[in-house]
Amino acid sequence: MSGVADKRNPVLDCCGGLNNVDYSKVDMSVMEDVLKHIDVYDPRFCVAVIAIIFNPFFWNVLIRPHDSQWSQTVGAQTTVARWEHRTRGLTRLFGGPYLACYCLGTLIILLNVYRSHSMTVAMKAQARWEVMASPEVFYTGAALMALGSVLVVTSFLALGFTGTFLGDYFGILMEEKVKGFPFNVTENPMYWGSTANYLGLAFMNASPVGLVLTVVVAISYQVAIIFEGPFTEDIYRQRAQCCKHK
Repeated sequence: MSGVADKRNPVLDCCGGLNNVDYSKVDMSVMEDVLKHIDVYDPRFCVAVIAIIFNPFFWNVLIRPHDSQWSQTVGAQTTVARWEHRTRGLTRLFGGPYLACYCLGTLIILLNVYRSHSMTVAMKAQARWEVMASPEVFYTGAALMALGSVLVVTSFLALGFTGTFLGDYFGILMEEKVKGFPFNVTENPMYWGSTANYLGLAFMNASPVGLVLTVVVAISYQVAIIFEGPFTEDIYRQRAQCCKHK
């Protein structure tokens, strides 16, 4: 093909194309309408945001390691579970890896319950958006919650308690990577199932603040995945190398 653009069908480059947009004519009424129903200074909204952000950070970016070699391996920040993987501190405290994992998992569940409660309180405290107050939106929300629940429950059944709640960081490793449903649909069904649940709850309550909080949940989970994925893969890679040397 010729490198010369067809004058009859001119091709706009991305920057030139964006520069040619007259943003003064963009209809911002929908966004303005949404923002009118959200009070970001409401203490209940702030508590919900803090609860959402704290949960994944608790086990992903909370504790800094002091071992320079460890820092070079997994990065400058680590987590409660990663600290356990390095020091076995919780295992020694509770007398075994399974009890330690069960206790940390229970704490994570309680934190998630509080997060859900704080989000529900924030949704009920702020105004509904009449645009969302329709049977279609409500049933869409119900379908999202059903889908999210399926992903969460089937993920838990496939992984078990220790597989779900960071058992590999305690040395409780699975024999092989789970590849069946729902992991053949999405790589992180627990996270995205929970996100679908919150989005569905926001739809069912016609809550614009619920939509904003769901976005915060999705971003927090995406950050968690960035930290968790490579580290978990490294744990199983180290086990595979150890098995080869036996």
